[in-house]
Amino acid sequence: MTEPYNPLDISNIGESITNALLQLEPVPLDDLPNRRFGGAGIYAIYYTGPFAPYALVTQANRNGKWGQPIYVGKAVPSGGRRGISVGTTTQALFDRLRQHRTSVIAATNLDLGDFHCRWLVIEPIWIPLGESLLINRFQPVWNGLVDGFGNHDPGAGRLKGMRSAWDVLHPGRTWADNLASRNQTPQSITQDALEYLRQRVDPTQFLR
Repeated sequence: MTEPYNPLDISNIGESITNALLQLEPVPLDDLPNRRFGGAGIYAIYYTGPFAPYALVTQANRNGKWGQPIYVGKAVPSGGRRGISVGTTTQALFDRLRQHRTSVIAATNLDLGDFHCRWLVIEPIWIPLGESLLINRFQPVWNGLVDGFGNHDPGAGRLKGMRSAWDVLHPGRTWADNLASRNQTPQSITQDALEYLRQRVDPTQFLR
């Protein structure tokens, strides 16, 4: 017996949220300062450049397909406030994307012009669900393997942590240089990233 469709089922709500994001046209991350907006929500960042470990990501995003984000994330209102009109009370989503833009600019082997992003302003209660479903669906390499892209400067008094895999592979954030060394090399992370993407991105589905 077929179960009746329930639009308020949590899985259907989540699918609605992710589809709403994925229907939006990606915009250049470089152009973000010209698109200031309010609200909290979820976002996806796409890469189209020549960095060899991400060749499959670039291939998936060619010709307007935008099939594989390199990173997805969320931005919640300050203090985790609930039940508010996020479109007018916070700039969390814009600020988070601006932080990511700064990280890309700082990296010595990445070009800001190779990045695009989508974002969706939604009520805070649905933000964790939307982010979780996006990560499960795409398993972006910067979420699942080359972690640390979303890290913040820990501050002068909290530099006891280890340098992230992202900062090893993409050096340039000056505050990361003050963290403890990691037992990985750019070469080993590159090989891991290549294998990670081979297992998750099918290039044939993006061929015309």
